[in-house]
Amino acid sequence: MKITFLGTGTSTGVPQLNCNCQVCQSTNPKDKRLRSSILIEIDHTKIIIDCGPDFRTQCIRHKIESFDAILFTHEHFDHSFGINELRPFRKANLYAEKRVLQSFHDSFPYLFGENPYPGAPQLNLFPINENPFFVNNIQITPIRLIHGKLPILGFRIKDFAYITDFQIIEKSEKEKLKNLDTLIIDVLQQNPHPSHLKLSDAIELLNELQPKQAYFTHISHKMGLHDEVEKILPSNYHLAYDGEILFSTFQS
Repeated sequence: MKITFLGTGTSTGVPQLNCNCQVCQSTNPKDKRLRSSILIEIDHTKIIIDCGPDFRTQCIRHKIESFDAILFTHEHFDHSFGINELRPFRKANLYAEKRVLQSFHDSFPYLFGENPYPGAPQLNLFPINENPFFVNNIQITPIRLIHGKLPILGFRIKDFAYITDFQIIEKSEKEKLKNLDTLIIDVLQQNPHPSHLKLSDAIELLNELQPKQAYFTHISHKMGLHDEVEKILPSNYHLAYDGEILFSTFQS
């Protein structure tokens, strides 16, 4: 399984507009973050998780010319407002909860209305819930998370899981995250936040779940400089960065 970080930033991206902090002024490419998204390649199947407003740039950077599915964690703009950029692909399969799919209709009536805009792509909508589902022959297990007061989804594929934008996870959902090779997890900053994990809380959860390796994503400029934060992390936990590529092993 190959995983590419298309973006690792929070809703404002990094650098944040109108900010002169040391992170936003950094010249280190690892401190430049587009909105969070990943590309998973497994068994000739390409799956993207979340499609935010930087999707066009991400596709150009990584030469993404096709994919089999886009999975949506939730409807917030930084995770879904790249839908407009799907027009050149002509066709796309979108998987999300019914509430999220309805938000697409509301936000993009020219793509989903009775009289779609000329040139609108064929967007096939697949409602999902907490039950496992398949993309081609790949089983995907949703993970229920709470983002503020909003129920959202993370996803597990074999020995890999992606959980972002949350602060609360129930014990039953933690059980779905045991015996992982790689876990990508939400960490906004080092200080508390009402709807995201802070760094110490994420490390505490990782120590409980015990994945072989973990990567933090959805990172704010308030987290600090990439290279400085890396120094204080356990050896198998890392701040992800845009363009980073992982290979996750799994049992056949």
